[in-house]
Amino acid sequence: MAAPDHRLELRLRDGLPVVARPLRPEDRQAAAEAYRRLSPEARYHRFWTRGGSELGERMLDRLLEVDPGNHEVWTVYDPAREFAPMGAASWWRDREAPGEAEFSVTVLDSDQERGIGTLLLALMWLTALRNGIDRLVGHTLVENRRAVRWMRDTGAQGVWDGWKIVFRWELTDLDRLPSTPAAADLAAWLAELAPELLG
Repeated sequence: MAAPDHRLELRLRDGLPVVARPLRPEDRQAAAEAYRRLSPEARYHRFWTRGGSELGERMLDRLLEVDPGNHEVWTVYDPAREFAPMGAASWWRDREAPGEAEFSVTVLDSDQERGIGTLLLALMWLTALRNGIDRLVGHTLVENRRAVRWMRDTGAQGVWDGWKIVFRWELTDLDRLPSTPAAADLAAWLAELAPELLG
């Protein structure tokens, strides 16, 4: 896992200055509040449940667990606001297939369509590579058309498993990236962030 004080000052493609950094256990309340700010549809698409507006304590424990080399979770936020995540992403290493990690990302409704998800994917891509992972695996419901399109547009290959679509990004093969604006944005973020995250 990245050092908890790792902080990247970046600029979104629309010019907004943002900060990206690992989430820390002391961010628990901010993470819970960000979940409350998600629309019911966004919560359903991310967590596949029609539950309430509160993120359970066990999920918060899992999200904020410190497990170096096996779990990363980063947030992006606007430093001009009181700390409130605009989005967050994580990966967990697959214990049975250690070259793979399960990837997930959430961007608040009010901050979508700004490239934050693609920035977070780039952060997860590079931190996974740094830890010896060469494939990210993401899952989405077929009705989440925006996520399906974004995953394909960023180079993931999807397979229907009878219930959901399982997408895989091959991290060591940038030649697989398609000719899409999202993939071009991803490639630009990877190039910009690699010196900082891969050293």
